[in-house]
Amino acid sequence: MHAPLYLPSQIPVNIVLLFILYYPLDDSASTGLSKNTVDRNFDDLSEKFARKVYGGLKGDIRLAIIWRDLLAVLPDLETQAPLRILDIGGGLGQLTVALAKLGHQVVYNDLSRQMLEAAQNLAQEAEVLDQISWYQQPYQTLKSENLGQFDLVMSHALIEWLAEPGLLIADVQNYLAPKGLLSLTFYNQNALVYRNLIRGNFNVLQGEFSAHPKSLTPGEPLQPDAVQQWVEQAGLTTDYSAGIRVFHDYVTTQRGGHEDASAVIDMELRYSVQEPFKWLGRYIHFVCSVAR
Repeated sequence: MHAPLYLPSQIPVNIVLLFILYYPLDDSASTGLSKNTVDRNFDDLSEKFARKVYGGLKGDIRLAIIWRDLLAVLPDLETQAPLRILDIGGGLGQLTVALAKLGHQVVYNDLSRQMLEAAQNLAQEAEVLDQISWYQQPYQTLKSENLGQFDLVMSHALIEWLAEPGLLIADVQNYLAPKGLLSLTFYNQNALVYRNLIRGNFNVLQGEFSAHPKSLTPGEPLQPDAVQQWVEQAGLTTDYSAGIRVFHDYVTTQRGGHEDASAVIDMELRYSVQEPFKWLGRYIHFVCSVAR
């Protein structure tokens, strides 16, 4: 057995993890309730999102891990016959466009007009604009579009922005073909706690968490166990899990390998699937299938 990794205060990381898991900020996520009163529309944050996340290494890490994970569960994704794919909360459209370029039949959905236009611009540059079906509307209204079933449904970093996060997975399950897969990422409450512990923001941990309305930190960070309950309640099973940005966001002073972006991505890929590190990812990625 490996010796535990020690923080500067000499507290073993496994003890910190136990603290986080047993003493979350609050238990709203376990009930399906949310502090979000409406589903968040990113029209006013789209430029900030593009700049702060996908304008640097954060976005590169996120895309690298999600793509690696998709290839792990769909090893022929880059060569097989076209799949039907639904991207709910598709954001800036990087994955939508990448999959369309491979010849897959992709349906894009987002609540935000600004996000959809940015995704369409990316698709235009890649010459796949007309190969993608575009829906700018609440995901809940897609059921009226008679879209049918899909081999892959993606919903990345959406659930934590919803007024009723506990309903998303059950709603999405209806779009899955019998052997279809759900790729779901969500903002990890454990990571929020751990980051504030490291940075000495103890006051944030003393009461109910509240994110600034203009922040990219969602108001509803989620416990992995709560999300797993929603997965099971929807009749799905989690086949694969990984952490996204398991150390990058905790670094306050860059040194050594931190200065090499490719090395950071390599280390993130390595530790994103290892215990206990993956559960410290800023986001968690679940790939789920219909329970047999």
